[in-house]
Amino acid sequence: MIFRFIEISNDTLFAYYLLSNLIYVVLLIAAVWTSTVHQRHLAGMPMTRLMSSPLTPPVALLVPARNEEKSIVESVHSLLELDYPGLEVIVINDGSTDRTLEELIEEFHLLETDLFYVPEIPTQIMRRIYVSPDDGRLLVLVKEWGHSKADCINAGVNAASSPYICVVDADAVLEKDALLRIMIPSLTEVHHVVASGGIVRVVNGSVVAGGQLREIRLPHRPLEILQVIEYLRAFLVGREGWAQFNLLMIISGAFGVFRRDLVKQVGGYRTDTVGEDIDLVTRLHRLLQERNQPYHINFVPDPVCWTEAPSDLRSLGRQRARWQKGLFDVLWRNRDMLFNPRYGRIGWLALPYLWIFELLAPVIELLGYTTLIAAALLGVLSRHFFLDFLLFGYAFATVISIGSVLQEEITYRRYNDWRDVTTLILFCFLDHFPYRQLQMFWRFWGLWQYLRGDWGWGQLQRVGFQSRDKTE
Repeated sequence: MIFRFIEISNDTLFAYYLLSNLIYVVLLIAAVWTSTVHQRHLAGMPMTRLMSSPLTPPVALLVPARNEEKSIVESVHSLLELDYPGLEVIVINDGSTDRTLEELIEEFHLLETDLFYVPEIPTQIMRRIYVSPDDGRLLVLVKEWGHSKADCINAGVNAASSPYICVVDADAVLEKDALLRIMIPSLTEVHHVVASGGIVRVVNGSVVAGGQLREIRLPHRPLEILQVIEYLRAFLVGREGWAQFNLLMIISGAFGVFRRDLVKQVGGYRTDTVGEDIDLVTRLHRLLQERNQPYHINFVPDPVCWTEAPSDLRSLGRQRARWQKGLFDVLWRNRDMLFNPRYGRIGWLALPYLWIFELLAPVIELLGYTTLIAAALLGVLSRHFFLDFLLFGYAFATVISIGSVLQEEITYRRYNDWRDVTTLILFCFLDHFPYRQLQMFWRFWGLWQYLRGDWGWGQLQRVGFQSRDKTE
């Protein structure tokens, strides 16, 4: 009986990996096709024309900031120097206990104002509002700590006057034309595009000065290089592919544009979740599907947001556990959408994928690896099965990771040094062993934390841009 269970478990893991990789092959093909069409489309749309066009809508950049003294000044400088007309930058200081506010006041000569603030979306108490006499586009809100990033963003939504909002992490740096590029779908499909996400890349190892990315370099630490590959695969394959089928369920909280009116209609960001980014997109899908309203949630592959990735195992583990908790929370709250004809492709395709291949992945993989090891110890592991597992599980997935690196190199070429590209390809062979297994444990731990009621955010240890330039 035990041998039969081991055999079924091993076969299930094999089938699971095979199907997962086949789905990613489809996504890779769709992503390559989308990138080709996108590049052709951009060739006929000069950025200078969009800069001067009266049809380019204003955008409010919302920057949630809690204890971000190491990077907040550089980040705000970067945002104010973006190539975009009609820009407002709203920094929301969410009860910081470090020098975040002081750094902003000193750098931008902020002055307190009595600007009228209407809390259309309920948030924690707004204490003060500052403006910059040097640049009227900069607004700094000082509020009581809301114990969630969502509460912080909602305050920014309330204060914004633009029809579009773009949430940008305080530890992020945007390329100068990133906002203009991410807004292209909203300009060409005004009535259908309700949200767009851009690609997030790992800034670790690169040189940032004065709020600008001066030189792109690959990180030196193996853990950071593996995250570079992970981000390329997740964005250039996963999200670009899902968006092609209008099945995109997450826009990164580090860089995404939304129609402000729809964000307000769904009640803003939900404050009692750690996955506020996927939660908002899911609720937008729900609202628009229930209205039978044509819409598209888009992904644009070339507007780049550079963000600091965790440099140590503990911080990375906390981040991935938190992501898994957020996913669990959103899927459970929206379980009524699963296989519900009312929600069309979202209920029949997008949500089942998230349940099976994202939420339950660490459980399925942990059980599968346990029985695989048990079969080897008991001497019943078939050599033919093991070779097939290596071929269709490890090798197949590695080829997909290499494909994402090659797509980056052929299409966008952010890493121009051949040594960087070679390093990325070599590290692809570590992406699915042992890095995937590390993630499996972190994500499993996130599920366990959620089930026992631990929904905490968890702190990440950051190096900061200035410190990184000196140490890398």
